[in-house]
Amino acid sequence: MGLTGAPGVGKSTTATSLVRALRARGQRVGVLAVDPSSPFSGGALLGDRVRMQEHALDRDVYIRSMATRGHLGGLAVATPQALRAFDSAGFDTVIVETVGVGQSELEVAETADTVIVLLAPGMGDGIQAAKAGILEIGDVFVVNKSDRDGAQALVRELRTMIALAERSPQDWKPPIVSTVAHENRGIEDLLEAVERFRASQAETGRGQRRRVARARREVESIAFARLRADLRLNGEARLEDLAEAVSRGELDAYTAADRVLVDL
Repeated sequence: MGLTGAPGVGKSTTATSLVRALRARGQRVGVLAVDPSSPFSGGALLGDRVRMQEHALDRDVYIRSMATRGHLGGLAVATPQALRAFDSAGFDTVIVETVGVGQSELEVAETADTVIVLLAPGMGDGIQAAKAGILEIGDVFVVNKSDRDGAQALVRELRTMIALAERSPQDWKPPIVSTVAHENRGIEDLLEAVERFRASQAETGRGQRRRVARARREVESIAFARLRADLRLNGEARLEDLAEAVSRGELDAYTAADRVLVDL
């Protein structure tokens, strides 16, 4: 499960409540909490563990904090590999909590089987939500802090935007769940919505296709990283010569790039 949303909507509190509910069902749960790194020191507070102290001594709950180290997209570079480690260790459910999306940090949609988008009253109107791209990535929408003023208005805005999205009759229509995570209200409804989504994905075969597409992107990412490393190791001088030729107008950038690939 990927938990994403703007900073302050209650992702860590919701994650804690989800862990509590999943443990009550007898599941082993992993939590991968991604925190932003300082652009000055390079360090990260890794503060999500503070809100999850009640699970610290539970042997069937493992919480791993990760710093982004400057990586954009809301996750860390090593997040996909960390998820494979969780899977290999036999966890029933892994919760991935993102840094907190802005208007482009949507990498969690390419990482998690189920994407839960959290919103809260007073965190911006529907236009801001649409700009953040949540209509494209959300499998389940959660209006957290629903005991506050404006919660029902936010639910109505979300319903309107979901209705405007183009979908075929067999496509999944994301539900909207209202929660008050710090009081543990609505968490069971959220888990039921996630289970319905998973059943729909299994029935249509889209879940498997989604995993294959994710694995393909992961392989591509690793291949491109190795290509860049090989270029820095073996092709730095050649790249410098080609760059100078492009700057003088003797070559265009596309031809230079072709020559780099041929040389490698």
